[in-house]
Amino acid sequence: MNITVKDLLDAGVHFGHQTRRWNPRSKPYVYDHRSGVSIIDLEKTFSQLEKSVAFIEQIVADGKDVIFVGTKRQAQEILREAATSCGMPYCVNRWLGGTLTNFETILTSLKKYRKFVTMETSGELDKLYAKEAAAIRREMDRMGRNFEGIKDIQKLPGAAFIVDIKNEEIAVSECRKLGIPVVAIVDTNSDPTLVDYPIPANDDAVKSIRLITDVIVEAVQNGLSRRTVQVKNHQPLPKVSSVDAASDNNAADVTFSAEIDVNKVEE
Repeated sequence: MNITVKDLLDAGVHFGHQTRRWNPRSKPYVYDHRSGVSIIDLEKTFSQLEKSVAFIEQIVADGKDVIFVGTKRQAQEILREAATSCGMPYCVNRWLGGTLTNFETILTSLKKYRKFVTMETSGELDKLYAKEAAAIRREMDRMGRNFEGIKDIQKLPGAAFIVDIKNEEIAVSECRKLGIPVVAIVDTNSDPTLVDYPIPANDDAVKSIRLITDVIVEAVQNGLSRRTVQVKNHQPLPKVSSVDAASDNNAADVTFSAEIDVNKVEE
């Protein structure tokens, strides 16, 4: 990873939610409560981020994809750009119930959508009655919005990277049902035990989301590089445990200031 604890601090990753919205299960990752605001322990955030990076890199190197999920306003464009940059599927508009648990139906709908697109580009739609063509175009537009980011998906992802598990509880639930590991930015108002690799962090601030997402993208790109090497050598890469792969916690470059300006909380 090319970031330090100070980078996390500068991005406001440590600002949690107000204590009245605090989830007690987030206690292991909370440094303190000050002026009614939960403060996240950035050393633990850094440690969890290291573990998440090692896991993501290994999953991608093994030939599996990571789906990026985040439909809240602050995360949409960040995740769209991030997933597109590394060729991974994403969902930033609305999570369709059954996207994973009813995957075969999704594939059927995607096949239908691609057929409509082909009809549009070939000019076949123009040969239909105006009313019929208009109905198809309306459905195609709706499907295009719903399937943005997963239009080319062919198989279930090997893992999911989610921003705000409270907001994306349906996606988290589907991943749990199917045994798909979840790496997620988890704020103090959420239950970190619901995901496999929680990254305790501010999930409302754009800077916080972007910084952590950039680190995940770097892990994906490293995994893709290893996947390419594996294909060239025609032999599998050595397996490593996602937990063991994470290096021991680096000594923090900075220590928490005794006083943190809670007026800078971004919610």
